[in-house]
Amino acid sequence: MAQHMLQITSESASAPPQVKPHLLPCRIHHTGPVGATDLFWAPKTEGTKHTAYFRGRKLCGHAVHVPEGYRGVVGARQPSAQEQARQRNEPEEIIDVDADVDDQAAQRQQTVTGGLAVLAEFDEMIVWGHHSAPDAATDAHMRGVDEWLALSEQIHSYPKDEGDGTGKATG
Repeated sequence: MAQHMLQITSESASAPPQVKPHLLPCRIHHTGPVGATDLFWAPKTEGTKHTAYFRGRKLCGHAVHVPEGYRGVVGARQPSAQEQARQRNEPEEIIDVDADVDDQAAQRQQTVTGGLAVLAEFDEMIVWGHHSAPDAATDAHMRGVDEWLALSEQIHSYPKDEGDGTGKATG
């Protein structure tokens, strides 16, 4: 039986912490912790309107809620078994020249090709824009979330009968 191409795992046995991610319209070249967060980041919320100033620039935010039946996660990439073997300088795959080509293809299909470690979960995220709140028509990230959800619905749904309306297959 073939395994999944993407394996999502939790780092600990307990539930991951709940967070509220913020997608900023800028790039920050810092990957470590920041002390005194209140000095640098103090967003204000009035109803559904989010406003913040970051390095003197006004940002307006829009909350994007995770729909029912979905799970928002903050994850970190985990190397696949092939990448781990490559890092340890082990051979990635032993090739049996006498084996059937179909057997080798079946063995390759059973390997997990990537992984994602869950660091935290969220129910909503805030997408920020310069001077105005982003919307799905203008913001690529919000449009991407909407398109991903629509694609997921199509992949996980059953096809509708396009027959004579009786629910029976025609043909």
